[in-house]
Amino acid sequence: MGLPIRPVVIAHRGASGYLPEHTFPAKALAYTMGADYLEQDVVATHDDELVVLHDIHLDRVTNVAALFPDRQRDDGRYFVRDFTLSEIRSLHVHERTNSQGEPVYPNRFQSSGEEFRVHTFSEELAFIAALQNSVGRPVGIYPEIKNPEWHRQEGVDITPLFLDVLLKFGYDSHSAPVYVQCFDDQELIRIRELLDCDLKLIQLIGENDWGEAKTDYDELRTARGLKRLSNTVDGIGPWVNFLYRQRSGGRIEDSGLVSAAHGEGLAVHPYTFRRDDLPPGFETLSELLHFVFDELSVDGLFTDFPDLAIAEINR
Repeated sequence: MGLPIRPVVIAHRGASGYLPEHTFPAKALAYTMGADYLEQDVVATHDDELVVLHDIHLDRVTNVAALFPDRQRDDGRYFVRDFTLSEIRSLHVHERTNSQGEPVYPNRFQSSGEEFRVHTFSEELAFIAALQNSVGRPVGIYPEIKNPEWHRQEGVDITPLFLDVLLKFGYDSHSAPVYVQCFDDQELIRIRELLDCDLKLIQLIGENDWGEAKTDYDELRTARGLKRLSNTVDGIGPWVNFLYRQRSGGRIEDSGLVSAAHGEGLAVHPYTFRRDDLPPGFETLSELLHFVFDELSVDGLFTDFPDLAIAEINR
């Protein structure tokens, strides 16, 4: 499947602005909305099964505390790694909550979660294949390896398991409709050079204090860092706030990151575009999309609202 000429729309955890993230209904809705790629975040269970969840924790999106009240670690969090796949299958998935148990996005779909469940990475890829066979429209995948160094400390090397699943489903070449993303720059080098993987790779770029990896993201955004990245990856996935500066009076100014990355031959797929969580300086999602598409010429973006991004592109 070739990339569209227009910027690609990546459904961030599915159509998660409308249905609970990383559930089959959210992925099916994003597909029918016309998303070009469906995102998966991949985490390992206690029995080394790979499941699709954004976090290494379970407590923000499931009822794990109600079903397994004594299984939290000393920090009070419930870790995916401490549960078997069978146990995780018993959980209900609900809209994301904060540490107080309140909805992060209160105007989004709310339910008891009984109709939504966690599934494996393999099950999702089979589900996506079935969607394509049924409807006939091709769609790509955009999986992320979550915290590979932390997983190794927990006793599992998640990356070879992850790549084996992709290979099983036919994602085996640079032309395959898949981008592999990770925050850990050393893991991406390992994937490309030591594990001899030819798939398209994306370096995610966040703030250093987020604790996603030991990677120095400030350095990666420099000319030297981008040049170094171009030796390994096909593109970058920067936090949307890195794309601009807000000057006095609220004036928005291009930070130069997109053009610098393009100068090194790197695609730019920023995250995350949400109608209900706009970055400073923008009043509407339409205004933000106009800026990144028409003024910055990004190559694609991650959004919770794929239908709105596609509508803006078509407009």
